[in-house]
Amino acid sequence: MAEKHSHLNGPARFYHRHGHGSGCGCCCLLSFLIKLIVTAVIILGLAALIFWLIFRPNIVKFHVTDASLTQFNLTSDNNLHYNLALNITVRNPNKKIGIYYDRIEANAYYEDQRFATQQLTPFYQDHKNTSYLNPSFQGQKLVLLGADGVSEYNQEKNSGVYSIDVKLNLRVRFKVGKLKTWRFKPKIECDLEVPLSSSDGRLAGGAEATKCKIDFF
Repeated sequence: MAEKHSHLNGPARFYHRHGHGSGCGCCCLLSFLIKLIVTAVIILGLAALIFWLIFRPNIVKFHVTDASLTQFNLTSDNNLHYNLALNITVRNPNKKIGIYYDRIEANAYYEDQRFATQQLTPFYQDHKNTSYLNPSFQGQKLVLLGADGVSEYNQEKNSGVYSIDVKLNLRVRFKVGKLKTWRFKPKIECDLEVPLSSSDGRLAGGAEATKCKIDFF
């Protein structure tokens, strides 16, 4: 009887259930990366907030104070002959923040056509300080204005005042104490109305200075 009972029970059998635990790898990694990114964003945001609360940084101010345009002639073969010199003031109003200007590229545009470029000398600007930039553009450049652009040029030639845009592409670092930040790439845009052969170097309309726009992003 015992023999029969043992035969009926038979050897023990084990079953393996597939599909549990094998799909966690990618999902867990993705979840970890998302949490890491969110944490990094929160930390950077808090650091920026603390920095602002401690130092209360103010935007650097750019003004074109003087402009001299002694030549601005568009020939029949679309060559623009130009001679433009500017004085630009750069005011750092911050009490505790210095600025490294590692790269300064000045570009001159007419009717959205770039006709001149100049690299200016890098420098360091201390806090509560005013610095000066003096870009000068001279030469000739082929510009394709189109019919509307040529018409606009002729109108401005008759009036003796030209709409010229000067843009600065910068690479800057900020210094707070001994700490230096990573590089930023702000863009400065100065929309000018410049009279030809200005004797006193002032901008059109009797304005003493033209405020430039600054874009950090």
